[in-house]
Amino acid sequence: MNATVLTYLVYIAASVALTIWVARTLTRNGDVFLVDVFHGDEKIAAATNQLLVVGFYLVNLGFVALNLRVSAPVLSTQLAIEALASKLGAVALLLGIFHLVNVFVLSQVRRRRTAPAQPQGPYTVAGQHQRPWTGPSYGAPTPPQG
Repeated sequence: MNATVLTYLVYIAASVALTIWVARTLTRNGDVFLVDVFHGDEKIAAATNQLLVVGFYLVNLGFVALNLRVSAPVLSTQLAIEALASKLGAVALLLGIFHLVNVFVLSQVRRRRTAPAQPQGPYTVAGQHQRPWTGPSYGAPTPPQG
């Protein structure tokens, strides 16, 4: 077995271990946050957590697989460490970015669910009928307001 293949094996093992560790940590600690996002609905929170974990695994393990190849042959221990550091750093950055995006999106969902309802249309005065506004009719005279 040459040094390049050994570097690949170490990279795969370390990346998969890191991905599993982060996914388990996020699953365990994300439950509380998701229950809050979904206003105590534990079934929806648990289902969302599972879906997020599956997506997390697919994206990260796909990235690990696509990022496997090294650009130059690994001829020394120094080159192996440099290649591993670069590749594992990319995996760690992807894991962090993925986590931050999830937190941001879920925070937006939570904010929208807790915001007071906004009126959907113009107010009408009791007893008066207003025609729905259909937008401007360019080039045509404006209809009389009644």
